Amino acid sequence: MQDHALTDLLQTAFAARQPLIARLHGEDTNAYRLFNGSSEKRPGLTVDRYGDLLLIQTFHDALDNAERVAIEDFYAATLPGLTAIYNDRSRPNSRVANPLPAELLRAAQRPREIHEMGVRYLVQARHGGQDPWLFLDMRAGRRRIMQEASGKSLLNLFAYTCGIGVAAARAGAAHVVNIDFAESNLKVGKENARLNDLPIRLRFIHSDAFAAMRQLAGVGQPAVVRGKRMPAFPRLDQRSFDLVFVDPPRYAKSPFGVVDIVNDYAALMKLALQCTTEGGTLICCNNAAEISREVWADQLERCAAKIGRKIREVEWIMPEDDFPSHDGQPPLKIALLRV
Repeated sequence: MQDHALTDLLQTAFAARQPLIARLHGEDTNAYRLFNGSSEKRPGLTVDRYGDLLLIQTFHDALDNAERVAIEDFYAATLPGLTAIYNDRSRPNSRVANPLPAELLRAAQRPREIHEMGVRYLVQARHGGQDPWLFLDMRAGRRRIMQEASGKSLLNLFAYTCGIGVAAARAGAAHVVNIDFAESNLKVGKENARLNDLPIRLRFIHSDAFAAMRQLAGVGQPAVVRGKRMPAFPRLDQRSFDLVFVDPPRYAKSPFGVVDIVNDYAALMKLALQCTTEGGTLICCNNAAEISREVWADQLERCAAKIGRKIREVEWIMPEDDFPSHDGQPPLKIALLRV
């Protein structure tokens, strides 16, 4: 793509976001997507602002030097003062491939504080994992959970860096439990909690989600399954929650179970429902683009019916305007279920 054509795309996207950016800044938010290539005519390219960081990432084809410079120059003129970091993640498993000069690498590896709806979070452009610690398209989910959380208990499954849990606590949740299999994710979550003046103490549980849900649901997690001893897991008492938030990866396999949001979301849905209080709210996420909202909704309905739980109401939580989609069905689907 010619540099001027790319600049035109960036300009069109930037102009379209001006009303949203003004609203976000007005509510103390300084992190948002500036360019969403999959829907803005450059698939595989994303540009995000995280506070004073400009994060440019490619997932299909690497940028050539002229394209990278064109992007950096455009945002230097429109949003001066940001540090630009480019991550080429076009290799298998989205691992970052491109080296950086020593000074930029230090900048990329430095934790930074950003604001979203008055809540503080840490982000980092490069670290041992892949993503910068806060998914911007999940802002809509964090906003909705803040509207729901006051006085309620929350179970945050596949918590990653606990953005949902911190947002809920900031909004007045009575009790918050964050569960994730990666101790490094929970460590960042604890730092996020410390950044904010929270009225409660959050709980962080380093556990496989299946093992945790089975115990909380009262099903129980055996120490030995089919003659094979399971890895160590924390012992949890049975408990249900007013709010349960489920944001699983696309696919993950462990001795406790298989996460497969394309072919077997019901394996998660069943246990998550059993952890949700009667009359409570279950919020499910699915980021698989090939599953339509209608097909997935039918799967959720069937799963609930199979275990004798009725879905009284379904609300679709749409990503905000910095994540436009061609057909009104963005890859990230968030279903709020009154159960």
